Amino acid sequence: MIAELAVDLTMRRAIEAIVGVLRAGLDVEACPGRSNVAVPSGELLLMPAAADGYAGVKIAGVAPANPALGLPRITGSYLLLDGGTLLPLALLDGAALTALRTPAVTAVAVDRLAAADAEHLVLFGAGPQAYGHLDALSAVRPLGRVTVVARRAEPAAELVRHARARGFAAAVGEPDAVAGADLVVCCTTATAPLFDGALVPEHAVVAAVGSHSPRAREVDGALVARAACYVEARAAARLEAGDLLLADGVAGSEEWANLAELVNGTAAVPMDRPRFFKSVGMAWQDLAVAAELHRRRC
Repeated sequence: MIAELAVDLTMRRAIEAIVGVLRAGLDVEACPGRSNVAVPSGELLLMPAAADGYAGVKIAGVAPANPALGLPRITGSYLLLDGGTLLPLALLDGAALTALRTPAVTAVAVDRLAAADAEHLVLFGAGPQAYGHLDALSAVRPLGRVTVVARRAEPAAELVRHARARGFAAAVGEPDAVAGADLVVCCTTATAPLFDGALVPEHAVVAAVGSHSPRAREVDGALVARAACYVEARAAARLEAGDLLLADGVAGSEEWANLAELVNGTAAVPMDRPRFFKSVGMAWQDLAVAAELHRRRC
């Protein structure tokens, strides 16, 4: 019988797990990419990885019609294996794992890109990733103010209530709120830019995590042209980072610093222009968090 592990790692521990594998020397450019298969109800994703004595694979579903049925848009399971024998060790909820590791990865980047006193967060979206990013970014910066920008009023109001209950000054806002932001996070299903990138202050950091499609973007070319750009891995971004590819193709990809370079201190971080982090999600991130969960339980 394969053990079922609850995905109950704290956000801070998840952030530390991501940093740990990068500091241990993981080559993010050599990590396997995701396989995508279109199915009638959406898309199936297969995401394998191996590192640090473990292997694992996530099988995830993306079902765009699910939220209207009261069901999660992201589904799936994660199988954790022993790295030496490939014997199964544990089964985890794939959607819960994604909901934890995605904001943890963003927090790792933001912790190295943002000003130490960054306190105003503008969140685009009001789904599970918005809640996760509020948790993650409050772990690495002294957030005091949160502005929520979302298509639907009730989910936006619910997230505002949640943020206020946690002690933040929170309100629903409009896209032009980015003009006063220290941090901007886009975690939506949008396929076109959400705001005018020319409004983003030079001191601000923007992260976009909502898509792994080369044909979708949450930020515009104006922001990309102004910003120093960072990705999880250049190889993955060249295939899936629509926010960058739709702005200037792969022409500038050699200038995109990857997350390992950022964590290990070899990436330049200019503070005289916006910093933009584009995340598409990679299998090694799921493995890092799943392995840490297993080590703490076994």
